[in-house]
Amino acid sequence: MRLATRTLLPFAVSAVLAATSSLSFAAPATLNVATVVWIGYGPFYIAEALDLYKKQGLSVKLQVFSDPALIPAALAGGSVQGAMMTYDQVIGQVAKGMPQKVVMPIDYSNGGDAIVASMAITKVSDFKGKKVGFNPLSPSDFLLSYALTSNGLSMNDITPVNMTPESVPAAMVSSQMPIGVTYEPSLSQILKQGGGKKYHVVYSSKNAPGLIADVLVFDDKFIKASPKDITGIMKAYLEGMAYMKAKPDDAAKIIGKFMGVSAKEVKEQLPGVYNIPLAEMPKAFIKSKETTSYFASAEIIGGILKAKAQIDKIPATEATMDAQFVTSLQAK
Repeated sequence: MRLATRTLLPFAVSAVLAATSSLSFAAPATLNVATVVWIGYGPFYIAEALDLYKKQGLSVKLQVFSDPALIPAALAGGSVQGAMMTYDQVIGQVAKGMPQKVVMPIDYSNGGDAIVASMAITKVSDFKGKKVGFNPLSPSDFLLSYALTSNGLSMNDITPVNMTPESVPAAMVSSQMPIGVTYEPSLSQILKQGGGKKYHVVYSSKNAPGLIADVLVFDDKFIKASPKDITGIMKAYLEGMAYMKAKPDDAAKIIGKFMGVSAKEVKEQLPGVYNIPLAEMPKAFIKSKETTSYFASAEIIGGILKAKAQIDKIPATEATMDAQFVTSLQAK
């Protein structure tokens, strides 16, 4: 089972601001990088298991958070030096005055997050007046909001049912609701019900590639103080991704051990995410109308978050990212 939900916006960090203003951001002997258990972070799990950081002259430890809402505050407080977050989290942090920046795109959900429904419900417009189970303030919430607004509806047109993504399969099977928003592996659990003839995907992250995006994030002070360390972490990640391609069976075993699932389940989940290769990473930082560009996705994400009163003002996209590391690695 996936062990954590990727939460959109942890806002209980304002008290950290004053406390962190005098912190030193000199790199410790071991760099701690916050993560949750998510299939898209597989290359990082490979890098740790094989200690690919060592050849970069680094000691890196992944710190697994059961509640990803705590990660931005941990990054601000200095208990971790880097973090794997969703891009919408970064927008929320920057909107609140936290100088946290994306240095590398990791992946985007490619069907791994989805809205599933009974066979009688065939399109998003059919959601009107019906119960929908989802986890508030999470990528599930965001995907649902985007699907509704894209089809002329809003949250006021449905009956929200608050639950974790892992609870959705049982709730749907017990007929508590006809529609649920979840991600792998819970997604596959629902779709297998009734021999695959009971539920189906109505809308997924494939419909909006890049909107549910995972990113590597550092505080601006650490970026300025330790650029070589960040480059080293990114190189180890890229080597981990190459290992996954060269030795898929071994990689699946390593990732499965970290995630607490079988190698077979890892292989089943991998198509639901798209790990962005180095050659494509610059696209995320370039202005474009494609949702794989942060400029396009930030406009959509920011608009929804502001409409839901989760942020007061949409921050400038440039303030959420630092492309220098991707640019430097591409030049080599």
